[in-house]
Amino acid sequence: MTPPPARPAPPTTTPGAPIAATALRPLRRRRALGLAVVLAGLVVTVAASLALGSNPLSPAEVWRVLRADDGSEAALIVWSLRVPRTVLGILTGAAFGVAGALIQAITRNPLADPGILGVNAGAGFAVTVGVAAFGISGAGGYVWFAFVGAAAATLLVHVIGSAGRGLASPVTLVLAGVALGAVLGGFSTFLTLIDPDTFRSLRAWGVGSIAGATHAETLSVAPFLAVGLLLAVAISGPLNSVALGDDLAASLGTHVVRTRALGIVAVTLLAGGATALTGGIAFVGLMVPHVVRWFTGPDQRWIVAYSALAAPVLVLAADVTGRVVGRPGEVQVGIVTAVLGAPVLIALVRRRKVSGL
Repeated sequence: MTPPPARPAPPTTTPGAPIAATALRPLRRRRALGLAVVLAGLVVTVAASLALGSNPLSPAEVWRVLRADDGSEAALIVWSLRVPRTVLGILTGAAFGVAGALIQAITRNPLADPGILGVNAGAGFAVTVGVAAFGISGAGGYVWFAFVGAAAATLLVHVIGSAGRGLASPVTLVLAGVALGAVLGGFSTFLTLIDPDTFRSLRAWGVGSIAGATHAETLSVAPFLAVGLLLAVAISGPLNSVALGDDLAASLGTHVVRTRALGIVAVTLLAGGATALTGGIAFVGLMVPHVVRWFTGPDQRWIVAYSALAAPVLVLAADVTGRVVGRPGEVQVGIVTAVLGAPVLIALVRRRKVSGL
């Protein structure tokens, strides 16, 4: 009687591991390629922001005055005007981009951003009330009103969107945000029209501009933006679970309520602080997270990191475009991003399947 054949030795590796690793290689290549593209774009736009404007400078002149302030006219232009403007564009761009990524992840709504959900309008309305009623001026005075307005608008949108229906759906949140933004924008316009002094002080700020804030004003708001960015990084991992649904996220050990609450705080700090400095720049928080998802996939950790790097590229590019097109004056960055963002929004709505969250 022949002995039974020996059983084959168990595999030393999981059968699906090589397949999974092979499937991840294209995604890793896309992420590496996307990171290289974003960093190159950031370097180019920073250089263009320092060199181009109503008085263009050569790259050699910019490099010379950056190495040593020699008191020349070129040094005055670069250090007094363009360096503060470029730093402000980087900070507020990152703030609006990350705020948009957080809102889209928290609401599971691919068409959400601080502008569409009325967050910017709430901050703008609160600042308008502060100027009209209390005579505040400058970003240092605007910032607290902007925080209160942004937080109130965020909560109102969720309350209105979920009234009588339980949890708010992505569609109802967008409708509630657009409606609330229109109402608050109308009230802001009414206040500025009946008070000419208020209108003059808010005219440039209201359309979205990175030209007006000083170094001191930027530094006064920068700590709030830094805290908002740190919170965004801290909750980016749990947001991957939230994207699967509240019940499944809870079963995976994610504290859903705490994650959403921290997300709202981060959005308030980012959108409120950036709006206090710039007056609100439309569509940055909508466009950038969608673009970076083409490279990163649905992982919120990568989306948040890429948005913080890619959004400043868009803001600085729009600002440089406005300076070049409107020379010797300029077109505010908020107008340029709105012109670019409207076709993008239409394309996103018409797509059968938007990028996954």
